[in-house]
Amino acid sequence: MYNLGDRFKIDLNKSKCNPESVFKGNKYRITILTERLIRLEYNNDGIFEDHPTTFAHYRNMKTPEFNVSESNSALKIVTKYFELEYRKEKNFNGGKLAPMSNLKILLYNTDKIWYYGHPEAKRYPALTSISGDKVTKQKGLYSLDGFVSIDDSKNDIILENGEIQPRNYNGIDTYVFMYNKDYYFCLNDYFILTGKPPLIPRYALGNWYGKNEFYDNNKIEQVASNFIKNNIPISLFLLNKWSNKLELNELYENPKEIIEKLFKNNIRLGLTIDDIKVFEGKFYENLKKYLQTDKNGNIPFNIYDAKTIDAYLKLLIHPLIFNGVGLLEIDKINGDKKSIALKHYLYYDQKIIDKRRPFLCGPSSIIALHRYSTVYSGRSIVSWDTLKKLVEFNLTSFNIGMSYWVHDLGGTYEGIEDNELYTRFIQLGVFSPIVKLSCEGGKYYKREPWNWGIKTSKIVTDYLNLRYRLIPYIYTESYKYHKFGKPIIEPIYYRYPAMYDHPLYNDEYFFGSQIFISPITEKKNYVMNRVIHKLYMPDGVWYDYFTGKKYRGNKRYTSFYKDEDYPVFVKEGSIIPLAPNKYNDTGLPAELEILIFPGENNTYSIYEDDGKSLDYQNGNYIITNIELLSKKNSYNLTILPVEGKVGILPKTRDYKIRFRNTRAASRILSYIKDQPVENKSYREDKDLVIEVKNIPTNRQFTLMCSGKDIEYDALKIINEDIASIISDLPIKTIMKEKIDSIMFSKDKSIKKKRIAIRKLANGKNRLERKYIDLFIKLLEYIQEV
Repeated sequence: MYNLGDRFKIDLNKSKCNPESVFKGNKYRITILTERLIRLEYNNDGIFEDHPTTFAHYRNMKTPEFNVSESNSALKIVTKYFELEYRKEKNFNGGKLAPMSNLKILLYNTDKIWYYGHPEAKRYPALTSISGDKVTKQKGLYSLDGFVSIDDSKNDIILENGEIQPRNYNGIDTYVFMYNKDYYFCLNDYFILTGKPPLIPRYALGNWYGKNEFYDNNKIEQVASNFIKNNIPISLFLLNKWSNKLELNELYENPKEIIEKLFKNNIRLGLTIDDIKVFEGKFYENLKKYLQTDKNGNIPFNIYDAKTIDAYLKLLIHPLIFNGVGLLEIDKINGDKKSIALKHYLYYDQKIIDKRRPFLCGPSSIIALHRYSTVYSGRSIVSWDTLKKLVEFNLTSFNIGMSYWVHDLGGTYEGIEDNELYTRFIQLGVFSPIVKLSCEGGKYYKREPWNWGIKTSKIVTDYLNLRYRLIPYIYTESYKYHKFGKPIIEPIYYRYPAMYDHPLYNDEYFFGSQIFISPITEKKNYVMNRVIHKLYMPDGVWYDYFTGKKYRGNKRYTSFYKDEDYPVFVKEGSIIPLAPNKYNDTGLPAELEILIFPGENNTYSIYEDDGKSLDYQNGNYIITNIELLSKKNSYNLTILPVEGKVGILPKTRDYKIRFRNTRAASRILSYIKDQPVENKSYREDKDLVIEVKNIPTNRQFTLMCSGKDIEYDALKIINEDIASIISDLPIKTIMKEKIDSIMFSKDKSIKKKRIAIRKLANGKNRLERKYIDLFIKLLEYIQEV
């Protein structure tokens, strides 16, 4: 058996099922993995698989509670969730006329029965790739039936040395998840079986940039300096094409120079790689010393040949990793199994650098997409339709336990480069797990914000900087995804199933635990220069992140958004940690801003580590718990002493604590444990801001604010939106006064207001038809409220 190295070796005990959970005959093996998860195997020759597969890695789970009764011919197993009946030694498939005759599983508390070959038509789909304007889908884990099955019988196996090989026998190897309405229990079992989602490097949550064109070192440096000069942070510079000899030789002969220059500005280099055929020059010639060529002098890339993989990694990939490449992006590989195997080898190979956190971006596949960092959705057309599809990607991702989709924000090719469309792509990306500015090569594809007009450039720059401010929050939510399987993006229909088919609200989602997004995917009304956007607000009280406007939950709203606006909401009581304006990823920040939306009590736990190594697996991370006690006339905020390895954190921190929608407090007290500490307070817009300096991270800090009616009620009122629309219209001021008196009249009914608006079309200073139509429409929205 070929020695691939210790980093690839596996522990077969982890892939073998617990014997106490196994029921086995000559041709069948049934394993009760959890109260909700069953493994069904059938093979005429009695061959059963204990090796891990490219789908299932860990089967050695604690034996769940179940009851069993059996005879020579029948087996019955009962857990809290299901009841299985099986006629021993019979094929699971009972045939078209009696599909349930040999094996059936009854899902408790329902009338649902699963059998082998069940169509499972009520499984929610998940988008898995996009090509141009076409998308592909697969069935997800979330089903209205409360059960799903996954066929593992055709997937490759992983040998003890880490080598991937095809199965050489036929049979049934299927996993059945029986979870009823407890979908998150299903996900928990799924992640245990297939492997947890990784904790990706913190820099991966910043902005990525890369156009599909050739770069030499000078051009890389020039583009990077433009980002810096325009105050636009990026964390990854991607080389999407690099197979021409000039660039390849520069990269390999002197890679450290450009990598170090980028790193000084907190930018990592990402490379697109392929299989052996793209390599040229002396490194390809070195491969020929170890591997056989075909009659044309080419080296076949056999994914099942361990020696080929070993040479490929050591001679072609290791120079990239050792020289500090921050991301390996796998180009599209022909064949799903080949793609999965290559991702597996490249992912574990990155551990050759001591404690390095593996980081890949690979093409989509149908198996355990969550396991190897991030997945590229594919090349898309520049269009509003693509924007809607990317929203659907994000929303359906957790139907298969996936979070880290990488999209070409703005679209990849064709279409029309449009200011408004580009802005909406970026805004969606900022509130997505990954932000990637990428497209086809050419000067007329504009993903660099400074290549747009002043207005668009400023809006996009502000949002891309906001992304960096949000990294402490997003990184904490990413840790929850890794540790507990909690989604970074959760569709609204997970909590409100009736929304699944709703044409207006089914694209809304929760972004982490504190933020709610209602994405904009439609063009604006050019008369009012705003998007007319309808949204549904979930239960509770919510605030607009940007304006602080309050929204009562369980209600529908019509709002109007300018290009610079986006529907981002935060629930009352929320605590959101923000990075300083000048974010630096080389270490943990010595200052944090804590954004507070008062109204409810809450606790938020900030997760931090070094952001790049595997040390967190050995406990080298810290948790900062922040507690909010919110009353009508007072707020108490407590930052508890950090938990964990405090050596990675500065000994003291400066805090800027911002209370939204808060009047100046008459009394502000701050303490380190029980000792008073100075604070500085001031009003900024409608917020109360309190700054404290040099707070020891290993001691408790308490802040108390009080005052009469300290929180003011900034209730969302549609009249304010309409007044703003009137103010911005290019019509005479005297006409604006007439419109205002009609629209906001307390004496006129909606019907009478319509009549009065229509009359403005007559006379010497008549109002244009397009404005008449606009205000008639606005009256409809007022009537809805």
